[in-house]
Amino acid sequence: MRPHYKFWPRRLPHAITLPATSLWDNLAISARRYPDKAALVFFGTATSYRQLMEGAERLAARLAQLGVQRGDRVVLCMQNCPQLVMAHFAILRANAVVVPVNPMNRAEELKHYVTDPDTKVAITTADLASELAKASNALALGERLAHLVVTQFTDAFDPGVKGADAPPEAWMEWLSTRHPLPALEGGCTYAWTDAVACSDMSPALAVGPDDLALLPYTSGTTGLPKGCMHLHKSIMHNAVASSLWGNGSADNVTLAVVPMFHITGMVSVMHTAIYCGATLVVMPRWDRDLAGRLISRYQVTTWTNIPTMVIDLLGSPNFASYDLSSLAYIGGGGAAMPQAVAQRLLEQYGLRYAEGYGLTETAAPSHSNPPDHPKQQCLGIPFMGTDARVIDPETLQEMPVGEQGEIIIHGPEVFQGYWKRPDATAAAFIEFDGKRFFRSGDLGRMDEEGYFFLTDRLKRMINASGFKVWPAEVEALMFRHPAIQEACIIAAKDSYRGETVKAVVVLRASHQDTTEQQIIDWCRENMAVYKVPRIVQFVTALPKSGSGKVMWRLLQEKEPADATASGG
Repeated sequence: MRPHYKFWPRRLPHAITLPATSLWDNLAISARRYPDKAALVFFGTATSYRQLMEGAERLAARLAQLGVQRGDRVVLCMQNCPQLVMAHFAILRANAVVVPVNPMNRAEELKHYVTDPDTKVAITTADLASELAKASNALALGERLAHLVVTQFTDAFDPGVKGADAPPEAWMEWLSTRHPLPALEGGCTYAWTDAVACSDMSPALAVGPDDLALLPYTSGTTGLPKGCMHLHKSIMHNAVASSLWGNGSADNVTLAVVPMFHITGMVSVMHTAIYCGATLVVMPRWDRDLAGRLISRYQVTTWTNIPTMVIDLLGSPNFASYDLSSLAYIGGGGAAMPQAVAQRLLEQYGLRYAEGYGLTETAAPSHSNPPDHPKQQCLGIPFMGTDARVIDPETLQEMPVGEQGEIIIHGPEVFQGYWKRPDATAAAFIEFDGKRFFRSGDLGRMDEEGYFFLTDRLKRMINASGFKVWPAEVEALMFRHPAIQEACIIAAKDSYRGETVKAVVVLRASHQDTTEQQIIDWCRENMAVYKVPRIVQFVTALPKSGSGKVMWRLLQEKEPADATASGG
């Protein structure tokens, strides 16, 4: 027996029997059970389960009118808002496939999401519509979008809302401006309000567990992003398993602030909540004081996040006025939760931060910490129905307990392969113990209790005079420094050591007078000498992706220019 079963929550089975239905059915069933219950709350405006289902059905009918057929791919590009949830389920109801796209992408990047999945229809918000139209208009005639459905944020809330529900002042222009529909060359644009007023019948629901449901794109170390083919059943698995794992019920109130275009927000937050009949309190992007107010006002019970959000909320000057007592579950992933912050959550609120791990290819969690027995700075144990191992990436032999290797994953949540990329698919899977395992490309180790720890990306390593430095380990150590709010470790060229360690640091507002030398001296006292950053660069903020992860590659690529500018 695998060692982690000793710490398995006793209330839970090791593997689950999946519903033999589509993801659409989760919404339809919750709407039958809880028709008048709030499915979504957005700046004080509630959308009931009945309203969400009926709106999605009308939009599905409109998509069918626009020619969307079973298996067609439809782009969905927007920040968190009720329309994202309604459109996501409408696409599924139209027997089609959701192509979720990061709203931070610009026209040049967006072209790929139109051409690669052969998309003819896209749904977006008015602030992004011109960028999508620009991308489509720049393409060859046969490759362009034929239809673009555009919603305004104010289709979903009253911009005059006051009090705890009001958007931050700095967002008002962004959220309340009503943009004109852009011109789509060779195609048509439609207002959301007209699209969801469609009076036709939706097409018959024809898809089931084995149909393609989702095509999220993931960036590798090379080339253009690749589409990950997820069937209804792989997403269904993690929605059902996540609800069981986190004590999901219809009485959960979930803060939906991690982006729902991203696999974690989409599966662990949105699909899990809709399956349970829970209420999603939706934030379009992160703002620490809005989060504090919403948690207090709606008595949020469940909050999946990126650790940087928790760090930011705890740092708010208004923090003492927020009531976090309703939180029963807090957890997340994307980066390690600094041990000092996890300890503060435990001591002040009795909350154990449950970290998880997963990739776009594994529908978010492939590993999760048992909420009853989490370990800090740990990926957790293999998720329900999942077999995970650590192998030598060269010899493909299993590594002994405690030894570093590549994490490989087999389970019902693993994707089918990369869209139109049989070469990349073949390279991503290996046969091991008679089963098909996905190669994560992440380096980790497993302890004697079966818990997994990330040591770093296969490609992200600094070689300083032959010593291997793993940036994630150094970052975790630096978080303990009282002056450091955030840190990112990258490699800098060194004529003597080949590479040396550089720290890009954001200081806390209360410690702005801290010097580079003080940081270096502290590191010397707290870590092996070869890990100590030789260079410290102070910045006001670290670059982050749309899903809140620190973009270390961006800093790494900028490093030669920064070194030249500083005379290095």
